[in-house]
Amino acid sequence: MYQGKAFCYGDNVDTDVIIPARYLNAPSAEELAKHCMEDIDTEFVKEVTPGDIMVGGENFGCGSSREHAPIAIRASGISCVIAASFARIFYRNAINIGFPILECAEAAKSIKKGDRVSVDADKGVIKNLTTGEEFQATPFPAFINRIIENGGLLPYLVAKQKGGAAK
Repeated sequence: MYQGKAFCYGDNVDTDVIIPARYLNAPSAEELAKHCMEDIDTEFVKEVTPGDIMVGGENFGCGSSREHAPIAIRASGISCVIAASFARIFYRNAINIGFPILECAEAAKSIKKGDRVSVDADKGVIKNLTTGEEFQATPFPAFINRIIENGGLLPYLVAKQKGGAAK
């Protein structure tokens, strides 16, 4: 379960806007987070708090294939991203690093910046606590939930090989 205030962005938010290329050589996820969204929202890094939720429109995360983008978002404190749709490579990169994302066009259109939002990723239920609206996204299959629960694809595979929690 995730809960926080919403940061909302439009369609076609590309990876160069999420984390500008000039910061790709940053030495850590924390350093990337300091520059997340700065080219379209200079207040984002000042306002975001752990647990907050990012909302995007169509084709969120388009552009280059760098996994720096979901890493920067997660490291900034965002707990999950809701969008009308995700670029395929962003979607895969988010899963690979264990970062939850949900596609739900209705929620993406309805949620406004600053709204309080809760997300039950296991059930795909998104609630706008500010307006009382509830939305249904398609939840991930169990094996993707296990990847996210284990912190990403590599930790999942290690745990599975050792017979751990990733069964």
